[in-house]
Amino acid sequence: MQTLSVIQLEQFERDGYFVANDLLDFDEDLQPVIDEYTALLDDVAGDLVKRTELDSLYSELPFGERLTRIFAETGRDTVQYLDISLPQKNVKADTPFWAGPAVFRLLCNHKLLDVAESLIGPELYSTPVQHVRIKPPEHLLPEVDASDLVKATPWHQDGGVVRPDADDTEMLTVWLPLTASGLEHGCIKLVPGSHRERLRQHCLLAEGGYEIPTRFFAEEDTIPVPMQAGDVLFMSRWTCHGSYANTSDQIRWSFDLRYSPVGQPTGREEFPGFVARSRSNPESELHDPEAWYAMWRDARDNLARQDDPTYNRWTESNPACA
Repeated sequence: MQTLSVIQLEQFERDGYFVANDLLDFDEDLQPVIDEYTALLDDVAGDLVKRTELDSLYSELPFGERLTRIFAETGRDTVQYLDISLPQKNVKADTPFWAGPAVFRLLCNHKLLDVAESLIGPELYSTPVQHVRIKPPEHLLPEVDASDLVKATPWHQDGGVVRPDADDTEMLTVWLPLTASGLEHGCIKLVPGSHRERLRQHCLLAEGGYEIPTRFFAEEDTIPVPMQAGDVLFMSRWTCHGSYANTSDQIRWSFDLRYSPVGQPTGREEFPGFVARSRSNPESELHDPEAWYAMWRDARDNLARQDDPTYNRWTESNPACA
C-alpha cells in the first residue's frame, strides 16, 4: 500500500494540498485512458460528420490537434461527449456522456485509493462530482465558447459547488494531468492555507458557473502548481483554486475526481457514485465497469423525465455579489 510521508501529511493539514510526483505510471495507468479516448473521438467525429456539424473526420491529425479542430468547428456542446458526468441542466434521453472501462479503472486505481485512504480513511466512495477537462489552446477557440471545461477555470472551492448537506462530508479532490500542465498550458493555481476558513462566498457569472470574488480571499498568496503526467494533486474541498488560460499550442488534459468516506452525502445525489474501497465490507465494492455505465445511463433517463434539480446553493440575488 502506498503510504504518505509525515511531510506530505503535514503539508495537507497546513496548506490544504500536496502533489504526489510520479505517483502514476504513464504506460500502465494513463495510456489505457488515452487509447480509450482516442477511439471515442473517432466515434464522436463520425457522428458529427453524419449530422453535418463537422466538415471532416480529421483522422490524419494527432489527438490534441484533432480535438482542437473539432472544438473550434462545433463549439462547446462537443465537450459533453467526453465528460464523465452529466450536465446540471437540460438532461435529455440522448445527452452524451462517457463512462468507459478505462476511466472506471482509473477511478479504482489502487495508487489513488491508497493515498486517499491515508487522508480520509479506509471506506472510500467515488463521488459523482467529477469531470474530464481537455483544454485546447484558447487562441484557437471561438470567442463564444466560454465553457470552463475547456477554458480557464474561475476561483472556487469544490465544497462550495455542491449542496449544503455535504458541508461536513470529507470530500477529497484528486486532480491528475494526462499531458504537461505547466503555466503556459493553464495549470492549477491555488491559495495555500485557504482551506482553514472553510466556505467562501461564490457568485454567479454572467456566462454561467460560479466564482469566488477575489475580495473574499488572499489572492496575493496565489501559487501556480505545474505538474507532469503521472503527478497527482490531492486537495481539500475548501482550498481556493482555479486554473490559468492555456496559452500554449498543445491541449491540457486532466481528470478531477472526488472521494469521500462511504455513507457521507455527496451533495449531488441525483448522480451515481460507488464504493471504490471498503476494508470492512469488500463485497460492497464495485468492480464492474458495465455496471458503472448502467448507473449513469439510468441517472440520465431519470433526469430526462423531470425538471432540473438545483445542485448549488448560490443565488444571483445575494447582496454580497453586488
